[in-house]
This record gives sequence, C-alpha cells and structure tokens, in this order.
Amino acid sequence: MTEPLLRIENLHKTFGKLEVLKGIDMTMERGDVTSIIGSSGSGKTTLLRCINLLEDYQDGVVAIDGDQIGYRTQNGRRVRRPERQIAAQRAMTGMAFQHFNLFPHLTASRNIMLGLVKVRKMPAAEAKEIAAHWLTRVGLGDRGDAYPGQLSGGQQQRVAIARAVAMAPKLMLFDEVTSALDPELVNEVLNVITDLARDGMTMLLVTHEMKFAHDVSSKVVFMHQGRIAEAGPPAEVLRNPKSARLAEFLKGAKF
Repeated sequence: MTEPLLRIENLHKTFGKLEVLKGIDMTMERGDVTSIIGSSGSGKTTLLRCINLLEDYQDGVVAIDGDQIGYRTQNGRRVRRPERQIAAQRAMTGMAFQHFNLFPHLTASRNIMLGLVKVRKMPAAEAKEIAAHWLTRVGLGDRGDAYPGQLSGGQQQRVAIARAVAMAPKLMLFDEVTSALDPELVNEVLNVITDLARDGMTMLLVTHEMKFAHDVSSKVVFMHQGRIAEAGPPAEVLRNPKSARLAEFLKGAKF
C-alpha cells in the first residue's frame, strides 16, 4: 500500500492549558486539494502551522511522503530532530499566508529568487528564469521589477504564491489567502489557485470561500473546537451536512 503524501495521526497541540488540536487524523494523496472550513478558533490555522512546524505540537505524528516531520521515534520515545533536518523538511512544504509577507525592499522577481538562491543554492540566472516563469503563470509577467508597495493587495498575494510554488514543494499550504483582500481582488487570487489545482499540485487550504471549496476541492474538512467534525467530498459535506453545527456554519452560503 502506497504511503499517502500527508499523514496526520492523533495530533495534539496546546497553548499553555488551552488544547487547540484534540486528536486530528487525516491523510492526503498526491494531487488532492483539501479545503478546511470552520469557525474562527476551531484550530484550522494551527493545524497548518503544525504541518510545517511553524508551531510545535505536543503529541501525534505529521508525516510528509513517509518522513515524520520534526521528530523521530527512538526506543519508543518521541525525539526532536536537529534543526538542520527540520529546515530541510520544511522545504517539502510551501505556505502562503493571509498577509503577504513580501520583503518590501525587494522587487517581485527578487522576492521569488531569494529562497531559490539562499535555500536551493541555485545560480542567480537560473533563479531569475524561474521567477519570470512563475510571475507569468500568476499573470504578473510584466511586474517583475515592481516593489510590493507598487502592487495591489491581490498582486502582492499572487507574488507570494509564486514565491512559494517556485520552490517546488511537495505540498502547498494556503492560510486564508483571500481574507485580507478587497472583494474585487479575491477572484484573481482564487483563479491562480484553481490553475495550480488543474496542474495537479497537492494543496491544503484554510478558506472561507465556500463556492471555491465546493468547485475546486477533492475533499472538504469541517473543523469544530479542535476536532474534525465532518469530512468528505465537497457535494456531500457542503450540501448535506450531517451535524447541526455544520448546517449552522453553512447558513446562507452559496455554491
């Protein structure tokens, strides 16, 4: 049996005495697009941040392509990996955030090149070609020399996505990437993600865009109070909720 690309088992995360993730189990196969929905405080963003160890977790397993992230099991005990190994593991994932986190003093092209040169140790000329390719893919082929302050919010988010996917991650994580945008700019970002999904990129998204989740996802996961309350194909989860809390959450949503 083939190992799933992402495997999460009994994942627990606490902040002090507050338990935010209460035993998460999920898997993703290569090419899957999984959307995570749920109310604020349900643990969605924390789950994403545990996958690439932006947040440490107290118990459970996160594995990408069979490689346990952040820890290994030794003599029946969980032992944290050296930071150098963890840094290499983080490169298996790319992440786009709600806020774009671009370097304001670097052009769009140089924002994308930075990780390729510093992390992948790629020659600058090759990194520049890859940056130009991805800027074109996200509809910004003519804005490579523009600084973030010269770009709209939607354009900055598209640069941030290009920067992440240029690193050729095995798994892309999107954390509410449209929530900081004006409504008229949302679709230009969602169109980029839809295009990546058509290419077969494996993606895990936290989103409030229900129509997008319905149309693009292979699976929808509903989180409630730190647990996965419902999960399945979009039409099943979004059109036929089994629980009253999901039905309430979806009230008024259009697909």
